[in-house]
Amino acid sequence: MSHSVSRRTFLKTTAGAGAALTFSAASYAKIPGANDRISIAQIGCGSRGIDAHMAGIHPFDKEQNVEITAVCDPWRVRREMASARANEWYGRPARQFVSYRDVVALADVDAVMIASPDHMHTTHLKAAAQAGKDAYCEKPLSMDMEGLRQACDAVKKAGTVVQIGTQLRSLPSFTGCRELYKTGILGTVARIEQCRNDERPYWYSYIKDVKPEDVDWKEFAGGRTSRPFDPVLYSGWYGYREFSDGPVCGYGSHFLDLVHYITGAKFPSSCVCLGGTFTYKDEHHFTCPDHSQALWIYPEGFMVSYSTLCGNGGANSFKILGDEGVLDMVSWTAPVLSAEGGAKRLGKIRGKVPVQNVPMPDHFLDWLQCLRSRKTPNASIGAGYQHAVACLMAVQSYDTGKRTIYDAQKREIREG
Repeated sequence: MSHSVSRRTFLKTTAGAGAALTFSAASYAKIPGANDRISIAQIGCGSRGIDAHMAGIHPFDKEQNVEITAVCDPWRVRREMASARANEWYGRPARQFVSYRDVVALADVDAVMIASPDHMHTTHLKAAAQAGKDAYCEKPLSMDMEGLRQACDAVKKAGTVVQIGTQLRSLPSFTGCRELYKTGILGTVARIEQCRNDERPYWYSYIKDVKPEDVDWKEFAGGRTSRPFDPVLYSGWYGYREFSDGPVCGYGSHFLDLVHYITGAKFPSSCVCLGGTFTYKDEHHFTCPDHSQALWIYPEGFMVSYSTLCGNGGANSFKILGDEGVLDMVSWTAPVLSAEGGAKRLGKIRGKVPVQNVPMPDHFLDWLQCLRSRKTPNASIGAGYQHAVACLMAVQSYDTGKRTIYDAQKREIREG
């Protein structure tokens, strides 16, 4: 049992049995967590860590009685910034660490939020699970199958509460799409597609002037590269294959997770993927493609298509196409159902109909509530595993130029 579970369970149990009366007021106050506050550490203090994770739980920290007590990042500037933010909110700075190893070793930390680069997600999640820490972990969940299997197995063995950062499934609009899909009103669905385009690759916006003396390069690299420190390689890591697999995983993981969430599909049976750098060829020599396209076939009976062009921000789309109509979700908060392109045999879809929202807790709030209830969060570790498998099938196909298949029994991706 994790330290965090046992501490909170102890409080609930002793309070219910009156056993706490055996402690004096002074001795009870000395018990760590006697006020039932949940202590959280932030691993990775970049924009996702501070502006998404920390800012995401802050609106709920008082009502849920949580506090960010530790922060961890290889870059001194960002961990100092995160610690200062905690000081603004809680009246005391969060403890600062360079390595995740020191954070998961803290006995008084109950949970961690992981916003490290993609190549470290499973390393950090596995370490957190083995230390009995609950976790919120960014997507894409993994860059390799072995790390994915190990992290998921560690979470299941530890019984920790894990929320994956595919937060779109917690939007009331997409849950409304899920409920609509269940009715079968679209008829036979044969294709689900998304084009998510940008004027330029998103990694350019992260490039910063970083001083080598401020960074623990070895801690950041995690053994993924032998290249020496370079400020662009470090700050623009989204664009380099050592640390990221590019748009199909960075953007497409959200799309794939929604495909699974809305349709109930589990794993693709096969995948093909192509891509390359066609627009942004410059002195940075980024190795992630600025244009990618992937196709997956699902045993549920439909094909899924995803593409990203980082060179023109137009022609975006997100649709589920059935033989009775189309569910257009290009507006994430205002999806629309119509009979466009359908056979109109049943006549159940008339005009353009806004999809009704289904109320859902905020994604971070859902996680915080589950830390106490011990229920499964909306984006479970199983959901993270599913999107990661689909992403990795595309990555392997892109790298080899061959079709990939997934063997669910062996938990393996192979050419086929």
